[in-house]
Amino acid sequence: MRVQENVSLRQYNTFNLDATARYFAAFHSREALEEILADPQYKHTRKLILGGGSNILLTKDFDGLVLKNEIKGIHTVSEDEDHVYVKAGAGENWHQFVMHCIEKGYAGLENLSLIPGNVGASPMQNIGAYGVEIKDVFEELEALHLQDHTLVSFNKEACAFGYRESVFKHQYKDQFVILQVIYRLNKKPVFNTSYGAIEQELERLGKKPSIRSISEAVINIRSSKLPNPAEIGNAGSFFKNPEVTKEKYEELKLAFPAVVAYPLPGDRYKLAAGWLIEQSGWKGYRNGDAGVHARQALVLVNYGHAKGEDIVELSWQVVESVKEKFGVVLEREVNII
Repeated sequence: MRVQENVSLRQYNTFNLDATARYFAAFHSREALEEILADPQYKHTRKLILGGGSNILLTKDFDGLVLKNEIKGIHTVSEDEDHVYVKAGAGENWHQFVMHCIEKGYAGLENLSLIPGNVGASPMQNIGAYGVEIKDVFEELEALHLQDHTLVSFNKEACAFGYRESVFKHQYKDQFVILQVIYRLNKKPVFNTSYGAIEQELERLGKKPSIRSISEAVINIRSSKLPNPAEIGNAGSFFKNPEVTKEKYEELKLAFPAVVAYPLPGDRYKLAAGWLIEQSGWKGYRNGDAGVHARQALVLVNYGHAKGEDIVELSWQVVESVKEKFGVVLEREVNII
């Protein structure tokens, strides 16, 4: 396996930020990865695992080994009366995988159409959209430990999924490489159209709910609101939607009657971070090539030559502004490297 030196990472991150990796290698199999990890030259070298590069913000050169996960393959491993279990390589493009499942008639992923990134990031981030999260369709994953090279299987409980969270972002941060993921998909669809504007978009399209029509509606909605990383550098939603107590929500509702929120179990509410940012005056803001997108305030963008530090500084300004106006602290969804 060939390891390159001093490689630009611009093409490997959707923010289109220029940073250099001291060492870089792509791997297409577990065996190829183990071969690199077994090389004494890199045993004590800091490592960064890259998938689709859609959820990272590079703020400087990486003085270590960047490993690009390109493990491919989609296979049906088993099925029963209600479900089909599909295994996908962590290097598969997420949206293409969703489209594959829709073509096969497998339900459960349609609301997650057009999310950027690769399969391996889906359980790590517990990605979600329009009322569906990975934990709803997850069965298990296979991961390789970076230090002792053991192969470990994680079921749903072991992943400790939370809102855009998993055990891989905390307890096991930077310790494992996800190789393959198995999803439990439905033979009998249960449609989720109540979140966002899916019902209105289906009505506009003149179509009844189906896994294909819901996917089409989600793609249309996302395309209308979110910038294409191929055209404007971005990592999708930069901030998480904050959760607050019922008391805090009622306080905000009194002061800001139009506040956008969704009830959660346990007398809690999820606030729309995009609304908070927009009401704080940031929508469409631009300073040099770092900015807040004109159509979706939840998305920070690189208009061309912004540096990672510029985006980070802008994100801090947004956090402080929202905190001052609403008394709510936003948390970044993007991983800062």
